[in-house]
Amino acid sequence: MSTRIAFLKGHGTENDFVIIPDPENAIDLPPAAVAALCDRRAGIGGDGLLHVVRSAAHPEAQEMAAEAEWFMDYRNGDGSIAEMCGNGVRVFARYLQRAGYVAEGDIAVATRGGVKSMHIAKDGDVTGAMGKALFPEGDVTVSVGEHSWPARNVNMGNPHAVAFVDDLAQAGDLLAPPPFTPASTYPDGVNVEFVVDRGPRHVALRVHERGAGETRSCGTGACAVAVAAARRDGADPAVTGTPVTYTVDVPGGRLLITEHPDGEIEMTGPAVIVAEGEIDADWLEAAQRCTPAGSTAGDC
Repeated sequence: MSTRIAFLKGHGTENDFVIIPDPENAIDLPPAAVAALCDRRAGIGGDGLLHVVRSAAHPEAQEMAAEAEWFMDYRNGDGSIAEMCGNGVRVFARYLQRAGYVAEGDIAVATRGGVKSMHIAKDGDVTGAMGKALFPEGDVTVSVGEHSWPARNVNMGNPHAVAFVDDLAQAGDLLAPPPFTPASTYPDGVNVEFVVDRGPRHVALRVHERGAGETRSCGTGACAVAVAAARRDGADPAVTGTPVTYTVDVPGGRLLITEHPDGEIEMTGPAVIVAEGEIDADWLEAAQRCTPAGSTAGDC
């Protein structure tokens, strides 16, 4: 590892990320290092980390290299690995453009949730093809304090439980993961969205992202909410033959989610790079020993 590590900071509707460019997959990023970098007081701060690697250089992405040159090795803020991040993949695409690897227009990005087709528009927004939603069978209930709600089980390459509530304040502080039943439904945890209606095909959400807590936005969560709302409203494009678009307000901004008759979902929203700099590798080595993911807290 070099003594200095390049980084950038970016966000999509205030879902923010540390970006580590590493084309040849040469930088070791164990969970404790990721958690140290994402720490908002002692590190750079972020809901997650975007590790930018060429697909051919990463063992999890080599089979996708023919379709997508770049792999988004996404990590949650606690250092755990996640399949996909909708806001993250838009910011990832914006970084590739900023770095000169791609231009405006269409690009492909490999993720653990498959290859995602992205479009970088001249107006600054980025549209991502998010794939199709799956609806695993079985009833799910989520709870906050004494309140419980039925939730729609939606998988967008990562798991979501979508609960429609009367008031977003009912979600509480969302510091801890909201309990859900049955516990076997999400063995690896779940992103939980609490949703209220704002108008026709217009909803707002708050979300607890597994491994990150409450975030200002969740792209795959916005997709899950839109398709859950469409099914609730009887607006299934596969049945009507007409695309349906929902405006989804998140605490950090607004996303537009469109589901097409073939089930493909597109998400459009902003993606912003706000800073870049260098990380001191010696600091990172020491800091990761002092995170909950580290193993030598007595050294801190």
